[in-house]
Amino acid sequence: MDYPRFTAEMRKTHTILIPNMLDIHMRLFENALRGCGYNVEVLHNEGASVVEEGLKYVHNDTCYPALLVIGQFIDALNHRNDVDKVALLITQTGGGCRASNYIHLLRKALVKAGYPQVPVISLNASNLEKDSGLKLNYTLIKKVVAAMTYGDFLMYIRNKCQTYEIKQGQTKELTDYWVQKLSDEIDNNKGLSFHSIKKNLNLIARDYDNIYLDTNKKAPKVGIVGEIYIKYAGLGNNHLENFLLEQGAEVMVPGLYGFIFYCLYNSIYDHEFYGSGITKSLVSRFLIYYLKRREKLMIKALEKTKITPMKYFSETKELSNGVLSHGTKMGEGWLLTAEMMELVETGYENIICAQPFGCLPNHICGKGVMKKIKEIHPDANIVAIDYDPSATKVNQENRIKLMLAIAKERL
Repeated sequence: MDYPRFTAEMRKTHTILIPNMLDIHMRLFENALRGCGYNVEVLHNEGASVVEEGLKYVHNDTCYPALLVIGQFIDALNHRNDVDKVALLITQTGGGCRASNYIHLLRKALVKAGYPQVPVISLNASNLEKDSGLKLNYTLIKKVVAAMTYGDFLMYIRNKCQTYEIKQGQTKELTDYWVQKLSDEIDNNKGLSFHSIKKNLNLIARDYDNIYLDTNKKAPKVGIVGEIYIKYAGLGNNHLENFLLEQGAEVMVPGLYGFIFYCLYNSIYDHEFYGSGITKSLVSRFLIYYLKRREKLMIKALEKTKITPMKYFSETKELSNGVLSHGTKMGEGWLLTAEMMELVETGYENIICAQPFGCLPNHICGKGVMKKIKEIHPDANIVAIDYDPSATKVNQENRIKLMLAIAKERL
């Protein structure tokens, strides 16, 4: 196909723009890529102009995350003077979700917007595009895994503390300190080994364990699940986490580890259920083993504190049994069901299922299983919130407030 490609030589001359999704993780991923010789910049532009640019260049029937990501890219390019020295990075899962087609929609949008010279990089593990100058090698994977481990750990432990902190702002201050410290380490090829990660996680856990918390405070516990972008990105969910904190709730968002495990287990299930190639299944088993060792470090570090640790994913994935088959893997598939079951069983019976309007996998694996989950767990208080350019923030927040009112009554 005839489109501009990101070459190895462009590493020295081009800035790679990355859409923001997870605030903590993206700051760490940014330094992981910089440490491998790439000049990267995470985008933080928001507002009506982002949505307007998305609506201008993306078909209205395309899902909301694509509209926002493409709109954020185009809006950023409109405000830059170095467009000829810029590349865009977008991830592709390679599954049946429309997200696998974002890259083609983005390239069409760039041509229409007057930026046909801007190369788009596909970051994927499915061998979808083989001509990119950004290569997934062991060094980069090691840095990304370390960044993801630290990101998940910090996000989890921050969410467990910030609602109950006695000294306002202490949790955020500590989180910012550790994000900066770990970013510097990753940038300088430190904090990447198994033992370095173990040491850092124990130090982080110790610091958060020293935060004075109001243990008598009663706060509704709310979990957030849904389509991966809308679940995590403030741009996509109208900063849902901040809104819940303002309402006095304790917020829990399952980590990125769960989604990566989900994708890897799907390769194994593809071989078991559908007879696909065994090589991909064997590689996935090795990567699961590699990640499980680091997952165990997170849990063991928290077991030394007063903070309740997360579940092992091997336990989480089994929670979808009897509700949804592991063969259901479009979009967030059985992961969405398993995460809702996990949240209810760990005390977060109030759940917001955040999804793009018209996202069929999420409507089936989210809305479609709510009745079954409530049969198993009668205390489950679940609300599905659709996010779309035409959906009003006021309507979304009013529906969430109704859910919180029920949660507070139960307290």
